[in-house]
Amino acid sequence: MVDEPNLDQRIGARVRDLRGARGLTLEALADRSGVSRSMISVIERGESSPTAALLEKLASGLGVSLASLFDPPTPDRDPVARRAEQPQWRDPASGYVRRNVSPAGASSPIQIVEVEFPAGARVAFDSGARDTRVHQQVWVLDGAIEVSVGDERHQLRTGDCLAFVLDRPTAFRNRTRKTARYAVVIVDQLETIR
Repeated sequence: MVDEPNLDQRIGARVRDLRGARGLTLEALADRSGVSRSMISVIERGESSPTAALLEKLASGLGVSLASLFDPPTPDRDPVARRAEQPQWRDPASGYVRRNVSPAGASSPIQIVEVEFPAGARVAFDSGARDTRVHQQVWVLDGAIEVSVGDERHQLRTGDCLAFVLDRPTAFRNRTRKTARYAVVIVDQLETIR
């Protein structure tokens, strides 16, 4: 696990840099994401441990994947992400632990995230339309989870893989008494959605 002095500060710097690169004011990002201007300011200063649901709203408003918010503000271009250097983060609301496996800053539209999902945990994302089409595949490595994409519910067990586009509210739930582990493969489609 990366020994980050403060991952919240790293996330805040990344949100601030992405917002600046897009020429968005705090107010404009608040309008696009549904997150209050004051909360965005607190996050950008690294003074908050935002939940996964809140970070997903910001990512959507910035037109990026949630995984990219964990990249360093100036990602290096090393094509190898060593296990010991992969950022790991715990969602304060659900307790799930996500690890960005992909090299930060690699010039690839593909990102891989590994998740350890505690027994009884639930996390929901209010995903909506983005500037780019985001495809996800969730591959269960161990255990069982339920994934809701819009009105569709999918029961997944070890070895199962679900593919979907991140354009509707999505929720993950572990109804078992055992921690589940799964990989999420994310691809940002390069063409713009109209």
